[in-house]
Amino acid sequence: MEKPQHELYEYARKRIKQKKRVYFHFILFFVSSIFFYIINKLLEVDPQDDWYLWAITAWAFVFVLHFIKVFVTESFINKTWEREQIEKLVARQERRIGELEKKFEKENPTSTPI
Repeated sequence: MEKPQHELYEYARKRIKQKKRVYFHFILFFVSSIFFYIINKLLEVDPQDDWYLWAITAWAFVFVLHFIKVFVTESFINKTWEREQIEKLVARQERRIGELEKKFEKENPTSTPI
């Protein structure tokens, strides 16, 4: 497999793994939420306090953050974006090096370029 094709394959594999983990996280969250409710209300573990709501709310917040990371952030800050940013930075560095070389040659006309 050629390098660019291999990179695309590895990126796709990584994305599938991330999405799979989000789906598993959701299933675990859903089942656990039902379990928390059953423990609190039906098994009457501290039934006067609705602690299951706090647990579900906290876990929902964590799940939403996980979802945003995978489906929102990763969708536009991906390999293509990363590659473009690297190319911009390299171009800026090369431009700066060129400017420094010109400045050096202007200040030292008898010396040879490095």
